[in-house]
Parts: sequence; structure tokens; C-alpha cells
Amino acid sequence: MKIIIEELIEGDEEQVIIKCHQITTEIQNLISYFKTPDILIGYYGKEIHRINKIKISYIETVDNKSFIYCDGKIYESKNKLYELEELLIGNNFLRVSKSVIVNLSKIKKIIPALSGRFQAVLMNDLNVIISRQYVNDLKKKLGI
Repeated sequence: MKIIIEELIEGDEEQVIIKCHQITTEIQNLISYFKTPDILIGYYGKEIHRINKIKISYIETVDNKSFIYCDGKIYESKNKLYELEELLIGNNFLRVSKSVIVNLSKIKKIIPALSGRFQAVLMNDLNVIISRQYVNDLKKKLGI
């Protein structure tokens, strides 16, 4: 594969051109990555924060409320978990249970748990349970 990068003069619009023989899953993921916003909105008390996706460790729903966990802070989101999943699709995020989406780049290690489940230990030493119905998706995404 050949990669070409051209610097633009100021005022020109940035663009991504993909030339391929067929659209594979990897190409589709790239397309999704460039189409999705880099920022999510989170609420911390009365403050509204713009949260960069790369800072997110995981997202969890508790009592019909969605929470974004990152950098030692927990932000509330007005979006439902399935809406956040759609915003993050094709990026380094994966639904690992009915109530959790995890940032795969924040996983330090994975430990097999009971009943075919896994436990992911994140870089910040938080633990996330991966339901057995999502284990195959995780293995495929991580290449194991």
C-alpha cells in the first residue's frame, strides 16, 4: 500500500482520498473514523465539557444514564449508549456488554474470568467485565 501526504496552502479544504480495488472492513473502518466527530459532550456538575475520544477509557450506562470515564473524571452524557456506540463505530471502541463500551487502546491486559467472560484491566487499573457474547468480537478486534 502506498501512502501519499500533501500539505495544503491555507484556505484549501482538507480531504482524504482512498483508492482501492474493493471496500474491505478495514477500509470501511477508516471511512467511519474520518466521518465521526473527535469530540463528545459530557456534563460535570453544571459544566459542559468537550471530551476528546482518545481520552475516554470507557462508557457505561447505570440506571438509564450514560457516563463517560476518562482521566480520573466521570462525565454524564445525554446520549443513550447505542447512540454513543454509533458515534464511536469504526474507531478503537467496542461494545463489551449490554451496558459498557470500552476504548481498546486503554486496555492494559485481559484476564479470563468465570463462565466464558473476560476481565479487561485498563491503563488506569480500572476493571471492565466483558460479557461472553462479546468475547469473540473482542478477540477479532485485538487479533487474538
